[in-house]
Amino acid sequence: MPIEPTIRFHGAAGTVTGSCQLVEFGTTKVLVDCGLFQGSKTEKELNYRPFPFDPKKIDAVILTHAHIDHSGLLPKLVRLGYDGPIFATPATTDLCSVMLADSAHIQESEVDQLNRRNLRRGRHTVTPIYTARDAAVAVTLFRQVRLGSWEKAAEGIRFRFWNAGHLLGSASVEMEIDAAPSPLRLLFSGDIGPHHKLLQFDATAPSGWDYVICESTYGNVEREETDDAERRHILRLEVLAATHPNGALIIPSFAVERTQELLTDLVYLMETGAVPKCPIIIDSPLATRASEIFQRHARTLESGDVLLRAIEARNVRFTETAEQSKAVDLVRGFHIVIAASGMCEAGRIRHRLKNWLWRDEATVLLVGYQANGTLGRLLEDGASVVRIQGDDIRVRARIRKLDIYSGHADGGELAEWVRARQPIGAGVFLVHGEEKALEGLRERLSTFLPEDRLIRPRLDSAFRLHLQGAVEISEAVAPPRIDPLRAGRTDWHNDFQKLVLDLQDELAKAADDKARGVVIRRLRRAVQEEA
Repeated sequence: MPIEPTIRFHGAAGTVTGSCQLVEFGTTKVLVDCGLFQGSKTEKELNYRPFPFDPKKIDAVILTHAHIDHSGLLPKLVRLGYDGPIFATPATTDLCSVMLADSAHIQESEVDQLNRRNLRRGRHTVTPIYTARDAAVAVTLFRQVRLGSWEKAAEGIRFRFWNAGHLLGSASVEMEIDAAPSPLRLLFSGDIGPHHKLLQFDATAPSGWDYVICESTYGNVEREETDDAERRHILRLEVLAATHPNGALIIPSFAVERTQELLTDLVYLMETGAVPKCPIIIDSPLATRASEIFQRHARTLESGDVLLRAIEARNVRFTETAEQSKAVDLVRGFHIVIAASGMCEAGRIRHRLKNWLWRDEATVLLVGYQANGTLGRLLEDGASVVRIQGDDIRVRARIRKLDIYSGHADGGELAEWVRARQPIGAGVFLVHGEEKALEGLRERLSTFLPEDRLIRPRLDSAFRLHLQGAVEISEAVAPPRIDPLRAGRTDWHNDFQKLVLDLQDELAKAADDKARGVVIRRLRRAVQEEA
């Protein structure tokens, strides 16, 4: 009886983070990506739990690109016994050498801070998901594969990379499984970049597949197409509106590529006199190291020469040490700070927000996707008060959103990319998207593909891959690591935080202590009645 390949979706199923697909063919097991979960605390807790597979039994990992939601659990995989190859493009290998180390540093430092609080509160301490040593060992397992070059992943499975247009080194993965009676051809999109991306050439890949596994991050969005001139004009208006003699423009940004794109356009606008020249501070050691890697690979980028001029501009400052970062709060006069992380979940951006969110002379410009449950999404959704490092911060700053720097194709571009991959004989799996985005892309694809061939896998679901179509199997993880319906959504932690903030607001508005006592008694009565 022929061996039937299977695919298991252990991340980015119903949500945009934690990308991880396991392809099995007989005894061969190959992972495509092994990413960190971000978003609500319920999802982030998955990072601490055991993998739903034995890392020691994985034969190979194929990495689409360096972003942490695709690569961030590789050190954990290694920590738990994986010692096989991690296949990646040369640029992805270079970026991961700094990004994984940075991720480990953030986890170790944040766990150290959390444990200090837990000890004060009499709670249990926790250990980091992995350490800097684990990240360093993981980097030694990388094997560089150039675009278009066939490589054997493991017995019965070979692959090659195609440019995905998303990030320096990003790739889609063409996979061929030596199944009978004929090879099975799969295409993993990775993250697909939009048209007119400043530093990346457009995504490409062959046509004619059995299965396509396609990202859906902005599957329900249709952006107005912008070229370089229009994008810079829109950014110019935001900078001019944010300019205040005693203010700052704070930009939470992914340290890798988004920061370099913004820097390139900001310096261009200042050099051409479109906006007044001011200090531009890149407050991220990771962004500094990533920029050095971009300099090395500049000749492979679409506008590499413009990027090089921006990095070397006299009004651009890169902070490295903690002391240099703290000194940013002492800068006087209007200035621009670009700091990681892009979703405001970790790193130096939280310090910058803590210093500026409560000031009405500040502007916070969100320039990337904000996953449900993150601080960035709360700000995007209009929260009036947020909690940062244990403190409640009133939001008085202007909160603005720009989608023109997205690293992801919109719904129309994704549909166009899938259409160009036809014929697709057996099915399309829609991953890496939240509910509305998944449904939006499904509706677009159903105009030229049969609806029964458009599949939305749940977290930890599994499918047998036949030439005639995919069949879901019941061998998925049981019990589920989390309720699949909660993936990509806010959770009770977010609800509780909002309740606390709302209660504080009600108490602040109460006329006197007697009125505040009434509010508290009502809340207590409601809790007792529910119990």
